[in-house]
Amino acid sequence: MNHAHAPGLTHPPVADHFPRWVLYCAAGILAFSLISVGLVRITGNGPDQKAAAATLQRSLVFEDHKDGGVRVGDGVTGETLTVLHGEQGFVRGALRALSRERYSRGIGSSVPFELIARVDGRVTLFDPSTGQRVDLESFGPTNTAEFARFFAMQPE
Repeated sequence: MNHAHAPGLTHPPVADHFPRWVLYCAAGILAFSLISVGLVRITGNGPDQKAAAATLQRSLVFEDHKDGGVRVGDGVTGETLTVLHGEQGFVRGALRALSRERYSRGIGSSVPFELIARVDGRVTLFDPSTGQRVDLESFGPTNTAEFARFFAMQPE
């Protein structure tokens, strides 16, 4: 049997069809990327952002107690400011993140952290021994206040 086309019988041409939704998705991702980069450049909130000037700074030492509490001491005088008991989830979490890097470098807990309030209202917990910092305002005003209270504390 011959499969040749019979005269007068035509088949519609088969078009190469690329799905349009793929092009729309690619265009959306490209537009999102360009807008995101533009916003970071305009607002100055990129990773290379320079920190605003410090208005208040305090050295703090945090030490774990056997009973599960955390002693907060003045990094200059060594005097105890307070002992935190209970969950203190955010304070412990922020310290855990910075302490993990200290532990990996063999640095003990005796080197004080720097708590810094800045002109633009930001509060930063900085570890001068590793160069790491936690911008506390990123976690909301309630969590920032957990650390900001240490500025006003006097030794017990």
